[in-house]
Amino acid sequence: MNINPERMVNLASLCQQVGITRESNQWLEVTQPMIDQFAEVTRDHQFIHVNPAQAATTSFGCTIAHGFLTLSLLPVFLEPLQLIPEGSQMCINYGLNRVRFPSAVKVNSRIKATTTMKAVDTSEPDRVKITWEIVVNVAGSEKPALIAESLILWLLTPTRCTLEEIV
Repeated sequence: MNINPERMVNLASLCQQVGITRESNQWLEVTQPMIDQFAEVTRDHQFIHVNPAQAATTSFGCTIAHGFLTLSLLPVFLEPLQLIPEGSQMCINYGLNRVRFPSAVKVNSRIKATTTMKAVDTSEPDRVKITWEIVVNVAGSEKPALIAESLILWLLTPTRCTLEEIV
């Protein structure tokens, strides 16, 4: 994740943002080439993702994106919306608490996200852990495609340590 100095805020201001929801301002179209590339990387070539003719015979009527493809796009949505703790040197994807896929993302659908800062944890020195709820919506659909709780760990000072020491 890029550190944009314009989005840096002090800890007091950051904590005041808990509970506030922000919406991305751009839609992202999920195309068949994106789905096919994801299938190649993950080796998940299930027909519902990569075979338009066979997928057309299902209740979806077309191919759909892998749930994990939608999940892998979370940084695309989170980066322009998140606030960064002042003094941050880097961030680490700390993990996910919960992920659900309530509806499918059909090929050529447009998706965008809303994010809500759920918590700011400053209990460890020189680290700020932010919990985000991210909801990925599909244009024209009542149900979201994805609801996830994502944890981002910001390191406030340059640190020389192993990944085991971070987690």
